[in-house]
Amino acid sequence: MGKASRQPLIVNGRRVDGRAPDELRPIRMEVGVLKNADGSALVEYGNTKILAAVYGPREALPKHVALADRAVLRCRYRMLSFSTEERKSPAPSRREIELSKVIREALEPAVMSELFPRTTIDIFIEVLNADGGTRTAGVTAAALALADAGIPMRDLVAGVAVGKVDGVLVLDINEIEDAYGEADMPVAAMPSLNRITLLQLNGVLTPDEFRQALALALHGIKKIYELQREALRRKYAVLTEE
Repeated sequence: MGKASRQPLIVNGRRVDGRAPDELRPIRMEVGVLKNADGSALVEYGNTKILAAVYGPREALPKHVALADRAVLRCRYRMLSFSTEERKSPAPSRREIELSKVIREALEPAVMSELFPRTTIDIFIEVLNADGGTRTAGVTAAALALADAGIPMRDLVAGVAVGKVDGVLVLDINEIEDAYGEADMPVAAMPSLNRITLLQLNGVLTPDEFRQALALALHGIKKIYELQREALRRKYAVLTEE
């Protein structure tokens, strides 16, 4: 269906999935889901499901990748073959390689890598089911997995995507809104430090719309950040009691 012929995506102030424009999808988070990883997390934004695993810090191999003053953060983002409606090739796509870099750069300001020179920290992000916002949900899951691994961080990083749909700014876009909306703006931030670590824009927003969209994204990120903290509390409060 073309953009010109499609049905409206916002009717009577409600989106295709029944949400208000400023409403997040139902979000679920759990840490420590993988026994053999140093840290792991499962994050769901609606039907988007992301599994993240962290290994390290560990000796840098091959040795030529080591840095004398800090750890090397390595990130691999991958969409599993069954994660989309049409079966995806298992070979890494250009988009996956690009998003691996984008997510790594969003996480690097948070990780205190200077404490672990000549080591690597490996992050694996697996998209189990894709329904929009996979890069921002991936950032959120990876930050949780890093915290679960006990790696010192300046703050958690949380992410969400804002879109423009039928001329309306909407929070936490799904796949349909991403495909047929006029703009898509993924944002990630360290909320307690008021620092943005990821900001991209696909599409066109006026300067006024951009400011409103950024404020909307940061509003959503603060809510996601609290869910991250609660997921960590659930695990470690139980361990402390035991």
